[in-house]
Amino acid sequence: MTKDPATPLWRGTVVVRVFTLCFAVVHVIAESEAYQRPWLAWTILGAMAFWTVFTGFAYWGGWGRTKPVVVADVAVICVLMALSPLTMTDLQLQYWNVPLTTTVWASVPALAAGALGGQRWGLPAALVIGLSTYLTEGALTVGLMRDVVLLMGAAVVVGLAASVGRSATMARQSSSRMAEALRAEAAAGERERLARSIHDGVLQVLARIHKRGLEVGGETAELARLAGEQEIALRALLAAPGESTEDGEVDLRSALRVLATPAVQVSAPATRVLLDSAVADELTAQVREFLSGVTGRAWVLVEDLGDEVVISIRDDGDGEREVRVQRKGVLT
Repeated sequence: MTKDPATPLWRGTVVVRVFTLCFAVVHVIAESEAYQRPWLAWTILGAMAFWTVFTGFAYWGGWGRTKPVVVADVAVICVLMALSPLTMTDLQLQYWNVPLTTTVWASVPALAAGALGGQRWGLPAALVIGLSTYLTEGALTVGLMRDVVLLMGAAVVVGLAASVGRSATMARQSSSRMAEALRAEAAAGERERLARSIHDGVLQVLARIHKRGLEVGGETAELARLAGEQEIALRALLAAPGESTEDGEVDLRSALRVLATPAVQVSAPATRVLLDSAVADELTAQVREFLSGVTGRAWVLVEDLGDEVVISIRDDGDGEREVRVQRKGVLT
């Protein structure tokens, strides 16, 4: 799994949530005697603690860095915030400007939204939390406006940092893939050039010796067998896979194309057929083994069907075989 470049922001969000929960605990302890429903304040605080633990594991571990979890985070905050006035007296809420039970803990989802989707998510989340705070307190005060502006600014900063981090990571990955593709293309071109050169000379001679020796029979058949073995070994050397991808995959086409001879035609897709290197080696060995017993003409067809790769082999006699390999490497 590719590392999320916004991981430090997510983990910073978890740390902020823990600190703000501690502040909320101190606030509830200080105000509990003045609350009209202290039990409800402690219940809300317990829910806040549970949600802090849940989102802490979700965001820190990475499995909860999804839209549903972040949307649920904003929704939970708004619900707990809406319950806060039920714990407070009118004096606390309207005249003494006592903070809601959720206090600054309610600001954290906007930071999480920014880490998830940049400013496009962080700014709307901050506005939703600010609107919920206004509806809960029932008054548009200077303090409320100041808090909303600060929250929006924090969400935008986190969102920008997340976007820049992801853009830089994508640029590095694209550059790495481009360099890898260029190296693979150069290596494949050099192998094919060597294969054509050897194919026009050594391989054709070995193939002819193999064929004529089998036709003559007797002691010549033993020389034909040795020539055939050397031909196969040389083709295997030319078929050695080039540079693999970061996932350890190689292009099956380059391994099979060097098996082509005047009597063997290999047809493959125009685009790379990437398979695990061990699976590609096993497939190539199976095709080579089948072709070693062919004395006439043969045809090899490679089909990339997405979930699986199919290799169909037939000759002008009765020989025919089909090999299927799943992308996960299961041969059938």
